[in-house]
Amino acid sequence: MGAFERYLSVWVALAIVAGIALGQLLPGVFGALAGMEYANVNFAVAVLIWAMVWPMMIGVDFASLAHVGEKPKGLLITLAVNWLIKPFTMAALGVVFFRYVFAGLIPPAEAEGYIAGLILLGAAPCTAMVFIWSQLTRGDPNYTLVQVSVNDAIMVFAFAPIVAFLLGVTDITVPWETLLLSVALYVVVPLAAGIAARAMLKARGGTVAVDSFIERVKPASVLGLLLTVVLLFGFQGEVILARPLIIALIAVPILIQSYGIFAIAYGAAWALRVPHRIAAPCALIGTSNFFELAVAVAISLFGLSSGAALATVVGVLVEVPVMLSLVAIANRTRSAFSGDDAQGHAAEQAR
Repeated sequence: MGAFERYLSVWVALAIVAGIALGQLLPGVFGALAGMEYANVNFAVAVLIWAMVWPMMIGVDFASLAHVGEKPKGLLITLAVNWLIKPFTMAALGVVFFRYVFAGLIPPAEAEGYIAGLILLGAAPCTAMVFIWSQLTRGDPNYTLVQVSVNDAIMVFAFAPIVAFLLGVTDITVPWETLLLSVALYVVVPLAAGIAARAMLKARGGTVAVDSFIERVKPASVLGLLLTVVLLFGFQGEVILARPLIIALIAVPILIQSYGIFAIAYGAAWALRVPHRIAAPCALIGTSNFFELAVAVAISLFGLSSGAALATVVGVLVEVPVMLSLVAIANRTRSAFSGDDAQGHAAEQAR
């Protein structure tokens, strides 16, 4: 890793500070960028996410996708964590902290809104950002694409019933525009661009040309991540400065959930001897959240200024720093996983 990637957490911290400061200094600019959205999907953020995930999409080899089913353990871990564990642990943590631990700090009616927002976050597994986390851990791009695709398919049917059950609401309307537009923008568009680029590169110089090009464009991917952080914190800087205590309280159960879910999925992958290039993404996809969907549902159910909407926004703000710390943990523990990863990594270093 170069110095820039090695100190990525430092650059992200600076991007957070820069985002909050620029949001206050240039409110008109950030207001205009925030207004560039449809169905709670921001197009400025979408462009930056394309920059982040495109290099990994170039690495997707459709000829190898047929072999993903030969290693089902990683996919089974992801599905079990995302749909049988994560929504319920997030709901439990929300109840414990906002009905009991923080009871003296927050009015009960307000606390229920925060619990609802946490439930919405817990029931919406990541679609877009998992590609950058997978890339930073040298994950298998083919397997990651399959994991995201299967999760998105299940989300269409499982999200509304799980949320309705946990919230005690009889009728949850899935915001189809948000769901379908997000999948199209964050998965389909960069995947199509990646397929086209891969075909042109292979025609010119084979697999070597593909690998060389991916390495050259990786800095743009990291730059896209940093600019995304600047935008997200710039959009929400006023809320952060106005209600720092509430932001911190909401962040507590989210942090516990994130590290706990990662430990469960990553530990299960290690116990089942899943290769690291599959184990790391399968743990990270369960930890990350589909925040556009969560925000959209929170606003439609409870209103723009509700505690539920605020809780989903805090999930957005917490995600990048937390996920980068988990990426670091995954990279430092690579040697604890099966030998084929270690050999592949050694060969890559030798090249």
